[in-house]
Amino acid sequence: MENKKKKTTQIDRKSFLLKSAATTVAVAFGANHLFGGSGTSKSKSPSSVKTNSAGKLKGKHEELTILNSKPWNAETPPHLLDDKYTPADRLFVRNNGVVPNEVNIDKWTLTIEGESAKQKKTYTFAELKSKFKHYTYQLTLECGGNGRKEFSPPAKGNQWGVGAIGCPKWTGVRLKDVLNDVGVKSNAVYIGYYGKDTHLTGDPDKIPISRGVPIAKAMEDEALIAWSMNDEDLPLLNGYPLRLIFGGWPASTSGKWLHKISIRDKVHDGPKMEGYSYRVPRHPVAPGTKVPEEDMVIIERLPVKSIITYPKTGAKIKGDKIFEVRGHAWAGDLAIKEVHTSLDFGATWNKCTLDSADNKNAWQQWKTNVKLPQQGYHEVWVRATDTEGTMQPMVLPGWNPKGYLNNACHRIAVERT
Repeated sequence: MENKKKKTTQIDRKSFLLKSAATTVAVAFGANHLFGGSGTSKSKSPSSVKTNSAGKLKGKHEELTILNSKPWNAETPPHLLDDKYTPADRLFVRNNGVVPNEVNIDKWTLTIEGESAKQKKTYTFAELKSKFKHYTYQLTLECGGNGRKEFSPPAKGNQWGVGAIGCPKWTGVRLKDVLNDVGVKSNAVYIGYYGKDTHLTGDPDKIPISRGVPIAKAMEDEALIAWSMNDEDLPLLNGYPLRLIFGGWPASTSGKWLHKISIRDKVHDGPKMEGYSYRVPRHPVAPGTKVPEEDMVIIERLPVKSIITYPKTGAKIKGDKIFEVRGHAWAGDLAIKEVHTSLDFGATWNKCTLDSADNKNAWQQWKTNVKLPQQGYHEVWVRATDTEGTMQPMVLPGWNPKGYLNNACHRIAVERT
């Protein structure tokens, strides 16, 4: 049985590499990508999410790929993520429900309650800003399904490539300061959030999503209740006027249009917390396996990962010109120790220059100089290693029913002319 499993794994890897290489060639020479507000608060937000004549989301870069409009989900191509601080118009969109039609910031409140809250307390938006100290952190925001489109057999859900990631600067108040102001009982286990988005059915009694994190994560310094991105109001599509930010964990834990937090004496059980949502098998399974719900576990820290943001895949390089390749690397709650690139499909690797992070849960910039060895088609691969010594896999990692946690090496196609 063991030998049979090994043989299957080898075949799967070979098939994957052949398939990905073919995809890369198609991309480099014809396809689009490798793997198929103002500074002052306004009293009201735009009445609805709007698109322009080309069907693109207003307020977002025209090159974002819309994956779904019910609800709105849009992915950012890697070459648009080159900035150290992700601009608002280039941050991906991942929604589960309908974006609020109208936001009156003068009437917006945040209520903290729950079995493990010492009291129930409600804050106005103005009170949050005046009562607590403000903090700014650069924090990664990544969908747990980033990379889903590479899984085989296919996993249901938005078919993300590698662009459901961003790392802006966020400003707000520490969640722990607000929780401590309310009072947290010693039996607290989890916090759960509730937003003002509505269910796709239009039923006001149905909640589209209500997730959360263990109390220890909620009490970290970098856990924010944020109202600002890159020193401007949050975009409506990304949670205006108030949202949670938990860097390094699935973005689904960072609730948008925040209006209530529940301090729980158990693991939060809101919609998208149970079943197969944001969960992976407790033990490795063969591709296509039907996994019982009781064998699924909640995703917490995201794995080590990296992307190439420059040059754009499909770039043509003249002669033996030396050119710069650069991008970002991140590793959930950990930092990045090293980044390497390869020009020979992972046979050999060269170490890159790596910048330190602004703070915990921020991505790190890397760069290196590259010279293509001969004329023709080439690939540049990138691989990051975290501070615990864990490297990215070169090919698709363990299959799971919902297509989460794909942190396989990113690569781009280039041609020496």
